Amino acid sequence: MTFSYQALRERLRHLYFGQSSAARIWRYVLLTFDVLTIGYFIVSSMLDPGRIHHEIDYLIAGVLLLDYLGRLMASAQPGRYVISFTAMADVVVIASLIAPAFFENLAFLRVIRMLRLLRSYHVLKELRDSSRWFKRNEEIIHSGVNLVVFIFIVTALVYVVEDDRNPAINNYLDALYFTVTTLTTTGFGDITMSDSAGRLLTVAIMIFGVALFLRLVQTIFRPVKVHYKCPDCGLSRHDTDAVHCKHCGRVLNIPTEGEWG
Repeated sequence: MTFSYQALRERLRHLYFGQSSAARIWRYVLLTFDVLTIGYFIVSSMLDPGRIHHEIDYLIAGVLLLDYLGRLMASAQPGRYVISFTAMADVVVIASLIAPAFFENLAFLRVIRMLRLLRSYHVLKELRDSSRWFKRNEEIIHSGVNLVVFIFIVTALVYVVEDDRNPAINNYLDALYFTVTTLTTTGFGDITMSDSAGRLLTVAIMIFGVALFLRLVQTIFRPVKVHYKCPDCGLSRHDTDAVHCKHCGRVLNIPTEGEWG
């Protein structure tokens, strides 16, 4: 039994952390599943928020549970893995998918499932090691992922708070529409908050969210760092207004439109 367990653990370590073709294929399959799962949670929340049949949820929960156990067994320090934020988020998501089998599918479960968006950062980590194109555009892609995660988590909060209180917010798409119009300061006025909780949430979105939203959009179209290889040390990422290389001190001549803030 011990030998069998150890053999399984070594096999899992190879699949999750090895560099062979089989290990890379295994991780690409998991990455594909992560992306599909994230897309499913977003689309299902918009198109069918009150669905009665949860077979797909249970299937996803089973795969996530197997993946969690596999990562736990493959980890060199299982205790540290269990208390890692990503692992705890996965446990919460698994619980939220199984909960409807025992309890009513409460609206707050949709917020919990949006934690799966945090898996996007794991996807980025894997792509960083395997794609040259990703390395060249990493900052823009990372900012885009941050923007998507931020928008959909805020949308989930708006939906949970207002679903039963605001007749103008009947589904997840209505909440997304309100969130985006608020973050962009468009404010058409066709959806407004009439209760205290909704108004407080809107104030929080406007105070904290608008600035973050604009900053994320800005970094997508005008990244904080520019790519310019230093002739002496080879450092390739510098501030947009850099005059000297921070690594070796060489004077740089980076083409720029000037400092922006």
